[in-house]
Amino acid sequence: MGTTIVLNLKSLHHLGQRSVAKHSIDSREASFAAANAAEAKKAHGTVVLDVRQVTLLADYFVITGGDSANQVRAIVDSVDQSLSRLGYTQRSIEGKQDGRWVLLDYGDIIVHVLHERERSYYKLEQFWNHALIVPKEEWDDGEWVQD
Repeated sequence: MGTTIVLNLKSLHHLGQRSVAKHSIDSREASFAAANAAEAKKAHGTVVLDVRQVTLLADYFVITGGDSANQVRAIVDSVDQSLSRLGYTQRSIEGKQDGRWVLLDYGDIIVHVLHERERSYYKLEQFWNHALIVPKEEWDDGEWVQD
């Protein structure tokens, strides 16, 4: 594959720390907003995972993909803008400069935006296969995307 992902562990010290900030909507609805913001940028294969029963890291993961580094960065910006409007503060972002695998941490929600090549290689959905997949019909209504 040739791609090496290096995480800065010092910047990930907050993983598993729950959000104490007040938000205008709960983490479930915010994860739906993130998924819809990704879809608004033509993301591929967006999946919302309810991980509350399998990890303490977050309540929800949103996993999505793009065809190019530029598209990945556009998806990241769209998700961040959407969640910021809802009162969610980004705790950390990793990988945006490379645009291959970007992790956005909002405490209760973690968003993974991957280039399709990395996504097919790392198969995050399979790694988190004990999580509940939220059916697309539940989140794909466009109600939470506010442009």
